[in-house]
Amino acid sequence: MATQVFVDKAKHIMKVCVLGSGSKGNCTYVEYGSTRILIDAGFSGKEIERRLAVIDRSAVGLSAIFVTHEHNDHIAGVGVLSRRYGVPVFINNGTYQAAHRKLGKLTMLQSFTTGEVVTVNELQVHPFSVVHDAADPVGFVIRTDNFCVGYCTDTGQVTRLINYHLRSCSTLILEANHDPQMLRDGPYPVVLKQRIQSKNGHLANGEAVRFASSLAQGVLQHLVLAHISETNNHPDLVLSEAEKAFVGCRNVEVHLARQDQPGPLLSVKQKEE
Repeated sequence: MATQVFVDKAKHIMKVCVLGSGSKGNCTYVEYGSTRILIDAGFSGKEIERRLAVIDRSAVGLSAIFVTHEHNDHIAGVGVLSRRYGVPVFINNGTYQAAHRKLGKLTMLQSFTTGEVVTVNELQVHPFSVVHDAADPVGFVIRTDNFCVGYCTDTGQVTRLINYHLRSCSTLILEANHDPQMLRDGPYPVVLKQRIQSKNGHLANGEAVRFASSLAQGVLQHLVLAHISETNNHPDLVLSEAEKAFVGCRNVEVHLARQDQPGPLLSVKQKEE
């Protein structure tokens, strides 16, 4: 019997899909075997159901929703999905205290401590601190014995801690929020521009791809650049920065997450033996 379990696990493939990312909503789907989780649920419950259907998945049977921070574009659909499908919500105390009025009643609240690993069936989820203007914002590394995915958006800088946690990920979802020149010339008020480009704001294209390119000689295989501003950025600018940063590097596939539709359902590279 033990041998049979091992064989079954060996056949499991971790898959990940950014269902949508940007200032109007963020949600990412991760599956491994029968375990299926969402990282954030920043669209309406109905819209998340629709996007899951696009990739031939369903909210029925979701194992958990993990929340990065309390901003509405990350939590708008958390409460309704929890209530409708009986999904446990994993959230640290600082974020919950800042978000509980918007979340409403949850089917099951599971509090985690930033920095401590949470186990959900076959998955180990490690929340780590990021730098953003929120109560206790986090990124996540999702691991099994054979796979590792990193999720890091809504951070104004790449810290040593972020670097440490993401270096072992073969698939990485990382924000490339704005082009500095577009932000400077754009319509936002000065205060908001200062917030976005501050250390507690969002990563610019160049900062994101330079960091990601530093991981290219490791295990990184899939890079999804996310949370791309529709006002202060353009996909062509993001791709141009990525092409320059990854010149000569053929082992990393670069994808751009979109606000209006899901990206591809990616199969995560297995760890080297």
